[in-house]
Amino acid sequence: MQTNNFSRRGFMIAAGGAGLSLAACDNGVGSRDGERIDARVDSTLNYLYSNYPGARELAEKSTGQLVMPLITEAGFGLGGAYGRGALRINGVTVDYYLLAQASAGLQIGAQQYAHVLFFMTEEALQDFRQASGWVASADIKYVFQTEGDRISADTITATEPVVAMVFGQAGLIAGASVEGAKYTRIIP
Repeated sequence: MQTNNFSRRGFMIAAGGAGLSLAACDNGVGSRDGERIDARVDSTLNYLYSNYPGARELAEKSTGQLVMPLITEAGFGLGGAYGRGALRINGVTVDYYLLAQASAGLQIGAQQYAHVLFFMTEEALQDFRQASGWVASADIKYVFQTEGDRISADTITATEPVVAMVFGQAGLIAGASVEGAKYTRIIP
């Protein structure tokens, strides 16, 4: 009988690698197709505005939106998330971005979700566009659903520089956040 001497460290490295591999699933990895990203962004925005009418009001008040149609996150101790999206200003795609996120801690499972960052000030939008790699931090204001699936773009939300809306979660990891995610401009 053969025994495996698989150390805890080896297991964690293997699990983390598997998690990062899973995070790349169905996100167009290897595809450098701007049209495909734009189609996903259009579909995501249609879903968002149809299911969360207050999001349209938030978008109208913003100077730009970074739409990430599909983020895949997986982890078992070590984890990661990956996705691609587009920055839209006045409804027009101006840049494409890749999101990468790594995490460690008590986590197991996988999930997919979408999110939109609403840039509420011109300064926040310019800071994002001029950064070589922008990292989302704890000062992002999150919009939460109220009264079923309704959200509202209240005056407090509208005065924050960046507002995040995470929606469409499916999977086995509880909660989704953009904190600690790094956004890098790409050329599709």
